[in-house]
Amino acid sequence: MLLATVAMVAGADMAYAQAVVVQGNRRVEAETIRSYLTGRGAGSVEEARRELLATGMFRDVRINRRGSTTVVTVVENELINRVVFEGNKKINKDVLLGEVQSKARGAFSQATVNADIERIKDVYRRSGRGLATVTARTVDLPNGRVDVVFTIDEGEKTGVKAINFVGNHAFSASKLRGLMTTTEMNFLSWLKTSDVYDPDRINADLELIRRYYLKNGYADFRVVSSDAVFDAAQGGYIVTITVDEGEQYRVGDVRVESQIADIDSAQIQGRVKTAAGDVYSAEAVEKSLQAITTETGKRGYAFAQVRPVGQRDPASRTINIAYVVEEGPRVYIERINVRGNTRSRDYVVRREFDIGEGDPYNKVLIDRAERRLNNLGYFKKVRITNEPGSTPDRVIVNVDVEDQSTGQFSISGGYSTADGFIGEVAVSESNFLGRGQYVRVAGSWGQRAQGVDFSFTEPYFLGQRMAFGVDLFSKYTDNTNYARYENRVTGGQLRLGLPITEEFTVTWRYSLYQSNLKVPNTASKPYNDCSVPISGVTPLNPNGSAMYPNCTYNGEASVAIKEARGDTLTSLVGATLNYNTLDNIRDPRSGFFAEVKPEVAGLGGDSRFIRATAEARYYHEIWDDIVGMLKVQGGHIAGFGGRDLRIVDNFFLGPSLVRGFAPSGIGPRDLNGGDARSNALGGTTYFGATAEVQFPIFGLPRELGLRGALFADAGTLYGYKGKRAFDLNGNGSFNCPGNAGFNPSAEPECINLKDDKTIRSSVGASLLWSSPLGPIRFDYAFALSKADGDRTQAFRFSGGTRF
Repeated sequence: MLLATVAMVAGADMAYAQAVVVQGNRRVEAETIRSYLTGRGAGSVEEARRELLATGMFRDVRINRRGSTTVVTVVENELINRVVFEGNKKINKDVLLGEVQSKARGAFSQATVNADIERIKDVYRRSGRGLATVTARTVDLPNGRVDVVFTIDEGEKTGVKAINFVGNHAFSASKLRGLMTTTEMNFLSWLKTSDVYDPDRINADLELIRRYYLKNGYADFRVVSSDAVFDAAQGGYIVTITVDEGEQYRVGDVRVESQIADIDSAQIQGRVKTAAGDVYSAEAVEKSLQAITTETGKRGYAFAQVRPVGQRDPASRTINIAYVVEEGPRVYIERINVRGNTRSRDYVVRREFDIGEGDPYNKVLIDRAERRLNNLGYFKKVRITNEPGSTPDRVIVNVDVEDQSTGQFSISGGYSTADGFIGEVAVSESNFLGRGQYVRVAGSWGQRAQGVDFSFTEPYFLGQRMAFGVDLFSKYTDNTNYARYENRVTGGQLRLGLPITEEFTVTWRYSLYQSNLKVPNTASKPYNDCSVPISGVTPLNPNGSAMYPNCTYNGEASVAIKEARGDTLTSLVGATLNYNTLDNIRDPRSGFFAEVKPEVAGLGGDSRFIRATAEARYYHEIWDDIVGMLKVQGGHIAGFGGRDLRIVDNFFLGPSLVRGFAPSGIGPRDLNGGDARSNALGGTTYFGATAEVQFPIFGLPRELGLRGALFADAGTLYGYKGKRAFDLNGNGSFNCPGNAGFNPSAEPECINLKDDKTIRSSVGASLLWSSPLGPIRFDYAFALSKADGDRTQAFRFSGGTRF
C-alpha cells in the first residue's frame, strides 16, 4: 500500500512537470516560464506564481490545473522605451537616471515606479529642496512599449533657516556656527549649497565643535542633542544643538612613565607638547603621543605603545597627564590593502604610512597616516579599518579611498594699484597622472605686467619625504608709474624641501635668472632724453644738446639707472627656513609663522652679494572672532669680491613695508633733476613692524568672506652702497659738481644721494575679502612720518577674482 501511494505521487509530479501549457506570453520564452514549475509538487503552485511575479516581467500570473495539464496564463508588463524627466532645472537628468531603478529596455513595474518617485524626492531633499513633488505617468506606444515620464515640481530651496545653540557660555553661537561647514540661509543662498540640510554634514560639524572645545580645555564637553525640525512656514530647517560645556581645565603635572627598562623617562620628556599651566588641549596630547611613539620606535622598541592617562581635579580645574610607555602586543601588519582608488596610484597612498607590511602594528602611526591622506586633497573620503590576519599575531589594514577631481582651470581677473588691470589663465593639477605630483602652467597679461610661469613639484623625491621642484618663469614689469625703467626677469629655480618636524621645514634653492633693464625714451616716456634728445620734445641748447635741467621736467631716469641698463645674470643659492604653527594657512586665527631666507649670489653670473631676509607673524584671537596680528620683518644685502651692488640687486620697498607709501616710495633716491621722487635707487637694509586687528563686519554673513581691519605700520629702508659717479659719455671724466670742467648746463654724471634712516609710519583701515573667488584687499593709510623725497599713496587695492 505504501509503495503504491509513493508511485502515485511520483507519477503526479512527473505529469505536472511534463504537461505545462503557457498562454499570453509575447516576449518571454515559454520554456523560461516552465522552468519555474518544473519539478514542483501541486502544493508549490502558489510559490511558483509569486516567484514569476517577483521577476518584474509580468503584471499578472494565473496557474490552473486542467486534469493532468497545468495552464499558466500570464499578462506581461510593458517594455520601457525610455525614461523621461520633466520640470527638473536644478538637478541634471543624468543624476536622476542614476538614481531610479526604471530603465530603458527594462520591464515596466508600477511598484518600481512608485519607489522611484520616493528616490527622486530623496535626491531633492539632499540638494535642499524638501518641498519638491514628483508624479509619474506612462505614454503607451505600439508593440507593448511605454515611455515612463516623471513630472517634477522642484519647489523652493529648503535649507537651514537657523542654527541655534543651547548651553554654550564659553563661546558665542556665532563662533560655534563659524566652526561648522553647514551655514544658514541668507541673501547668498542662490550662490551656495552649504546651507542645505544634510544630517551627515551636521554630524561632521558636531565633531568639529567637539574637537574645538577639547582643544581649548573643555575636557568634559559633550553634545547633549541635535534636533532638526522642518518649519514649513519658514521654508527651511531649524537646527537646535544642545551642549554641555563643563569646566575649562588647565594642565597640572606632566610626566612620562616608562615601563620599558631601557627607555629612560627623562630622555623622552622633551618630546611632550603639553606643559604645566597650559590650557588643556586634546590636540597637544595627540601630538605628544605621536612624538613619543616615534622616539621609542627610533630606540628599537617597535611594539611600544604610548597611552595617555589623565587625572581630573575638579576643585583646581586641572588635569594631571601621564604618558605611559609600555610594551604592546606583538602584532604585525600582514598586508595593507588599498581599495577604491581608480586614479591615484597605490604608492601615493602607501607612502603616507610611516609603517609598512611586515612592520609592527601601531595605532598612533595608522591614525597619523589617515590624517595625512585626508589632508592631501586627492580623495573625497578616507577610511582605515583593520581585520584579523592569517594568524592571531597578524592584522590586515584596509585603506578605503574615493578619488576626487584635482585638476583646475582658472581664468582670473583683477586690479592692483601697482600693476593695474591684470588677467591670468592657469591650468593646474595637484595629482598629476595619479602620481601625487603638482603641475601648474600660467600666463598673465596686464597693463603694467605680463608673464608666464611653469611649476612642477614631486612631493616624495627619491622615495623620501622631501619635495623637489622646478620653476621656470619670465615676467615683464613696467615700473614707469613709480620709477623710470622697465624690467624683464627670465629664469628658473630648483628647490628641495626637507621637513625636519611637523612645524619646521628647510628648503634649499638654486636660482638662475637674467634681468633686462631698459629706460624708455619715447615722446610719451622721455626718460633718457637728457642723454638722447627727442625732436620736438626735448628742450635744446644752441649747440643741439639737451638743455639741463629743463630736460628733466618731463621725467628723467637717474644716471645710476641708466648705467644699470642691459642684462644682468644672477646665479644664486639659498635656503628657506620655515617654522609654522598657524591653525589655517589662508585665514589664520592663531599660531606663529617665521621664515628666514639666507642667499648667496656669485656662483657664476654678474652679481656678487650675500643677502638675508626674515619675517615673523603672530596671530592671536583677542575676542570672539577678533584676531590680533603682530608682524616684524627685515633684510640686509652686502656685496663682496670687490664689486659694487647693482641697482637690480637692491631692495625696493613701499606698501609691503609701510602702507601709505607708493611702490618704491621709500628709501635712497637721486635728487638730481626735476623728478627726484621717481628715481629710487634701492637700499641695502630694511626693517619694519606691523600691528593689525581683524574683525567681522556686523550684519554680513561670514561666508561672504568680508572682514575689516585696523593697522599701524612702521619701518625704514636705507643704505645705498652702489657707485655714485658714472662716465655716461665715455670721455674718461665725470661731469660732477666740484670737479674740474663741470658743466652745469649738461646732465650731471654723479647722483645727488638722499639716504635717510627716518622711520616711516602710518595708520589706516582695510577691507579684506577672503573668499573662494580669490583674495582681495583694500587699504587706506595715512602717513604719520616720512622723509623728503618719499612718495605716498593713501589708497591701495590688490587682488583678483576667478570667474
